[in-house]
Amino acid sequence: MTAPATTVDRAPIRGSLATVSALIAAGSIDQLSFHLPFARDNGVTERELIETITHLAFYTGWPKAVSAMTGAKNVFTTTKEH
Repeated sequence: MTAPATTVDRAPIRGSLATVSALIAAGSIDQLSFHLPFARDNGVTERELIETITHLAFYTGWPKAVSAMTGAKNVFTTTKEH
């Protein structure tokens, strides 16, 4: 069965959320400065990214999630200014 033509291709969104999640879990916070804007370009919303980071706090630990949220805030602020 094929999806209707009006359905948004979610594959890039899912891939970006998986990548961001893996980087946070691995503690590779410095890599988020590239992958968070790329995720946004792929259609991931700011809300989805915040929800993902918040969810990961319980599984990866608070320090990794706080570091990721700080990085995300910087990306969101920079993106909104341009």
